[in-house]
Order: sequence, then structure tokens, then C-alpha cells
Amino acid sequence: MSATHQAVAGGYSVQRRAARRIPHLVSRALFIALLVFCTILFITPFIWLLSASLKLRTDVFNTDIIPNPIQWINYVNVWKAAPVLDWLKNSSIVGLLAAVTVTISCALIAFGFSYFKFRGRDTLFGLVLATMMLPGVVTMIPVFIIWSRLGLVNTLTPLWAGNLFGSAFYIFLLRQFYLGLPHELFEAARVDGASYFQIWSRIALPLTRTALIVVFIFEFKASWTDLLKPLIYLQDSTLFTLPRGLKAILDQFGQGGQMQWEVVMAASVIITVPMIIIFFLGQRYFMEGIATTGLKG
Repeated sequence: MSATHQAVAGGYSVQRRAARRIPHLVSRALFIALLVFCTILFITPFIWLLSASLKLRTDVFNTDIIPNPIQWINYVNVWKAAPVLDWLKNSSIVGLLAAVTVTISCALIAFGFSYFKFRGRDTLFGLVLATMMLPGVVTMIPVFIIWSRLGLVNTLTPLWAGNLFGSAFYIFLLRQFYLGLPHELFEAARVDGASYFQIWSRIALPLTRTALIVVFIFEFKASWTDLLKPLIYLQDSTLFTLPRGLKAILDQFGQGGQMQWEVVMAASVIITVPMIIIFFLGQRYFMEGIATTGLKG
């Protein structure tokens, strides 16, 4: 009798576990289906762009995904039509300088706001955050006059040197990380004779590596895709960045030009691919940094 009861109880337990698994599997399947749908939705524009860049001029705007025939010559025509290699080099230089300078400057400023306690600190930090409400177009002309007086118009310097003074958003982001660090670590370093700069460089920076990578990726992407500053400061075509160069290619081969849209599409792919590669290389740190920011905020 006992064995019979145990068998019935065991069968009932199996049924209950199976009944619980079915809703779990259904919800998991729906979640995966939603992810696949969103993935397709987001990558469709790039797939279309890649497809259009490999088509004949007459077939650029048709609905075929696979080009027939594949026109690799379109990419060759881009390199022949414009100094794309120079533009790629300029964008890389500006992007790296902009990302490195804003990361270092914002990390230093954010550490000061999180570590030091002084009268008016919160008020001063509030003023820094308030600068985010100031539209860039308001300061565009005064900033241009400053660079013009310095004789740096038509150089790459105005495209990145402003980052030496930091960014309010990145300062806020990094300050949240620093506030989550144990203050005892810094005090122990002070007792051991470390200077404030050593505390920042040897303790705070290594512990906030993910946040620094997030800031670096954000700023590199912003600099890589920026068109406004190159339009304002650059006149020499050899100094163009990739977005400014794409605008020149569009003017020449697109609207009002020779209508060679396959060349414009190929140039757009050349601009887009490096950012995709950078994201995939840094996505682990990127996602970790975003998640940690949310937890510490």
C-alpha cells in the first residue's frame, strides 16, 4: 500500500513539474521570437544598404535583397572618386583624440565631485548638469569665433579639442560609479602616503574600467558620425572626415549630381562598418557598464 501511494505521489509530482514547464517553455519561445523579430527589424536597413551598394545603378532601389550581378566595382569607384583613405584616417584621428580626451577629463572631474567634500559642491555639480539644457546652436557662433581667432579653422583641432573640458553627461555617468566605490579604499591609500592623483589613477580608474569603456564608445561613435562640426570648420577636402566626405560624395553623385546612388551607398557602408566592428569588440564591457550604471544610479 505504501509503495502504491509513493508511485501515485511520484506520478503526480511529475505531472506538476511538466505542467509548470509548459508555460515556461511558451514564455521562453515568445521571448526568443520577439528577440528575433527585433533583430530583423533593426538590421534590415543595414542589409538593404549593403545590398544596394552591390547593385547596378538601375537596380539600386528595387526590392531584391541579393544583387544580380554583384557589383564589387562600386567600392572601387568610391576609392577612385574621392580620397576615402584620407577621410578614414582623419575620422580615426579625431575619434580617438575626442574619445580619449573626454574620457580622461570627465573621469578626473567626476572623481573630484565624488571624493572631495566642500561647501557648494552640490550646487556646482548642479550647474555642470544644467549645461546639458543649453542647446549647442546657442554656443556655435561664439565657439567658432574663438577657434577663428586662434587660427585653427580648417584644421582638425576644433573637432576634438573641446573635449578637454569634459562633458556634463559623462561626468554624471562616471560620478555614479565613483560613488559606488568603498571610500575606505581611498582613505587607506592616503594613510599609505598616496597623493590624490595616485588614488585616482591607481585605484579609481582600474575599478571603473567598464564605465570608462562606455564613455569611450559613446564619444567615439558621436565623433565618428558627427557632420555639423566638419561642415563648419573644414574647407580642405583632404581634411574631411568620413561624414563630411559622404556629404561631398552625395553632392557629387547623388541629389543634383550624376545620380550614381550605388557609389553613395558603397560610401555609406564604408562609414558604417567600422562602428559595427568597434561595438562587437567592446560589447561585453559596454553592456556590463550600462547594467552597472543602472544598479548604482
